[in-house]
Amino acid sequence: MADKPTTAAGYGGGQTEFVRATCLYVATKLGDIMDELVVVGGLVPSLLVNQQGLPTGTDSHVGTMDLDMGLAVALLEGGRYRTLTERLRRAGFEQDISERGHPTRQRWRIAGRKRITVDFLISPSLPGDRGGALRNIEQDFAAIIAPGLHLAFRDRERVEIAGETIFGERATRTIWVCGPGAYVVLKSLAFRLRGENKDAYDLYYVVRNYGAGIDDVASRLKPLLGDPSAAKALRILQEDFGGHDGLGPRRVAEFILENPDDEVQADVVGFVGELLHRCR
Repeated sequence: MADKPTTAAGYGGGQTEFVRATCLYVATKLGDIMDELVVVGGLVPSLLVNQQGLPTGTDSHVGTMDLDMGLAVALLEGGRYRTLTERLRRAGFEQDISERGHPTRQRWRIAGRKRITVDFLISPSLPGDRGGALRNIEQDFAAIIAPGLHLAFRDRERVEIAGETIFGERATRTIWVCGPGAYVVLKSLAFRLRGENKDAYDLYYVVRNYGAGIDDVASRLKPLLGDPSAAKALRILQEDFGGHDGLGPRRVAEFILENPDDEVQADVVGFVGELLHRCR
């Protein structure tokens, strides 16, 4: 799979609407299994923050190129994941192909449609599990190991998606979406793991725009702080987002404007600093 864009200019062209339509289609096909899945990744900010009701001066979220779905560990018990893969195949999904022409067992796509992919993630649960590596579930199915993912099942929201699926069908479904507290944890850990501009931007967007203010994010994050993943996330926020020229603020500015920018960087430091203050 080609590298994701490193700046906001690389997003657009209705790509997020295709991802949203793919999510809706997946929900109609997986049915009851959706209770053991949670949407994570780049689609989350546009689902948590109402893009039609943004205050004046607040930019829309740039969107995402793919759909990331977290798997509950319980889905692995008794081989219940096989129901997931069977329904995916009946719905027209197949394994995506890597740049070298090899099947990718954690990433699926619909043959013959616009290239929207669905990645599956799972929490570490075995000795030696490493973030970003693959957990082999069966011969032709795997999931990406995502530290902190278990928190997305503690802090999650029901969100209704209505509209057209990727096949033009009209539908409405309610899905589980990672909540703002768990999202801050996941994106902090992901940023430390790979340092991508988009991860820093997604984190900042949710912290800045979720709910009625920073207290709404803090109220969802504080109940998670007894977990080692959440404690580590707060250390990352302090170290990488706590200073004007820190990695986080700089990479948010580079993502939005393609260059460092004092105003954007100050905004990032201010909002993240306020979140840390409220969580102490």
